[in-house]
Amino acid sequence: MKKNIEQARDRMKASGFKMTPKRLDLLAYLFEANRYVSAREVAEELRLSHPSLSYDTIYRNLNDFAEIEILETTELDGEMKYRAACQSGHHHHHLICRTCGKTETLDACPMQWVAPIKDSGFEVEDHKFEIYGRCAACQK
Repeated sequence: MKKNIEQARDRMKASGFKMTPKRLDLLAYLFEANRYVSAREVAEELRLSHPSLSYDTIYRNLNDFAEIEILETTELDGEMKYRAACQSGHHHHHLICRTCGKTETLDACPMQWVAPIKDSGFEVEDHKFEIYGRCAACQK
């Protein structure tokens, strides 16, 4: 986790953000959780050590960190969720548990089967592919 925090610190510095103790705790929580969590879950956790920390500050930091690609986002049941960005170094997608937010890496990419895009003249700049369900632990 220390390496992930150092990489996040470098990215923040390059983007003009300072690493404060509150931001460090926010990132440490997300790196440890290793699953998608809501801003409300983050707020509940961080208020234990930072009682004056507002929900708006947490939400703003989560969105700022997503913008500089320290965090990944997805929408589950109408709510934005956040997780530490994958450090795998290769292109992949995710299986996401709707119940607990746990993710598993899916190394297959469906873009190879989307041939009509190539013929349309449309230039793909990015894509996201996620499969939602329930993990084995949440099925019990």
